[in-house]
Amino acid sequence: MARPARPRRLVLNSRRETESIGMAIGRVLCEGDVLALIGDLGAGKTALVHGIVSGLEAPPSSVSSPTFMLMHRYHGRLPLTHMDLYRLRSPEEAEAIGLAEVFADDGVTAVEWADRFPSLLPSDRLEIRLAHRTFTTRSVQFMPQGKRSRALLARIMTVLPSVKQRGQSQHSGLSGKRKASPR
Repeated sequence: MARPARPRRLVLNSRRETESIGMAIGRVLCEGDVLALIGDLGAGKTALVHGIVSGLEAPPSSVSSPTFMLMHRYHGRLPLTHMDLYRLRSPEEAEAIGLAEVFADDGVTAVEWADRFPSLLPSDRLEIRLAHRTFTTRSVQFMPQGKRSRALLARIMTVLPSVKQRGQSQHSGLSGKRKASPR
């Protein structure tokens, strides 16, 4: 039986750092990868996707939260389906928008509010939990849920921009001290 992977944590001091982490993620994504984004309103989920889209070499200027549209598709090195489950009230609604078909296509998927219907997500997914620390800083925790997502996390950790390690499983801060901006 495979041992559970340790979570990895980072502290993000600005929207720019959140997007930078997203770019690193986008650069190493492979066909079939699933990112389950979890966090309160304003925690940085859409900012992270903005960076992921840029890392996939798609135009990041078109990224917006799919709260009202429920789903956006971006075309870059790999197609990315960006979904938002916030407004859905039941698993049946999630199934009705074609959630299962999205995971079976040829691209990658980022699902905001993934904790609303975790049973509908693939069991092997990388959970990315974003949380408010202060008004301007966020924390991000990576929780791989399977062999594929552990490999994805390993790829991400090799390309993260100048991350300083603090302790065995906690990372904090990115390179460059600059004034943090609100999200």
